Amino acid sequence: MVSVNQHRSPRKRTYLMCPPEHFDVAYAINPWMDTDTPVDTEIAVKQWERLRETLVELGHTVHVLAPEPGLPDMVFAANGAFVVDGTAYGARFKHQQRAAEAAAHHAFYEANGWSFVAPAETNEGEGDFAYLPEAHGGIVLAGYGFRTEPTAHAEAQEVLGRPVVSLRLVDPRFYHLDTALAALDDRTVTYYPNAFSVGAQRVLAQLFPDAVLADEVDALAFGLNLVSDGRHVVLNSEATAMADRVAAAGYTPVPVELSELKKGGGSVKCCVAELRP
Repeated sequence: MVSVNQHRSPRKRTYLMCPPEHFDVAYAINPWMDTDTPVDTEIAVKQWERLRETLVELGHTVHVLAPEPGLPDMVFAANGAFVVDGTAYGARFKHQQRAAEAAAHHAFYEANGWSFVAPAETNEGEGDFAYLPEAHGGIVLAGYGFRTEPTAHAEAQEVLGRPVVSLRLVDPRFYHLDTALAALDDRTVTYYPNAFSVGAQRVLAQLFPDAVLADEVDALAFGLNLVSDGRHVVLNSEATAMADRVAAAGYTPVPVELSELKKGGGSVKCCVAELRP
């Protein structure tokens, strides 16, 4: 009997990550952050390194952005830009505590030959943008409600030349799009409906009638904050029900433990920016 997983084709990806050498919960800018909860930086670095190794073992290229002192959230590299067709649309963070991260990402992209466009509007990069190159001719899904401003969606559309679909987030626990929705391959998404407004739920149902729907348990375990190459779905080891869900849909779950980084309100996807040439 042919395994359903053989019908899922992985595609080699290029990623950007930043080690959590300075990671700490020094402030609280999302419901997950508690400044009274201690962070073990050594464990955080080991967990991050295992995530990086996992992506490399799956055949992907991982670039590393040097961390900077005083920027404890730089480990969440997905927030620094959104890259489509070789163009990086830069971030402009909502909270002052993270604002300086944008310059570090800008320097990386320019130094490595990417076309970089500095934003005029507040947006938090791939934290609030997802690209599906084979869905509806190639569309961008964009979240707003907590961090990224909807005016940034129009700006991203002009910069990237791809249609952008705005989706309103309504639950502060899922403050970025990548905590509530993920691309499983170039045309398929998984998402937690109740993280979105009623109108956004209707839009997603129309665009993706075959989506893998997650529940609150999956979302609270950061199971939607995942990275997929089209076959292998790298996700938080706590999200066991979500792992079963993606396996039932024909993907191969690859669990990694990120318990320390979860204290900052992020997991796999938050740590990984995709660089799309």
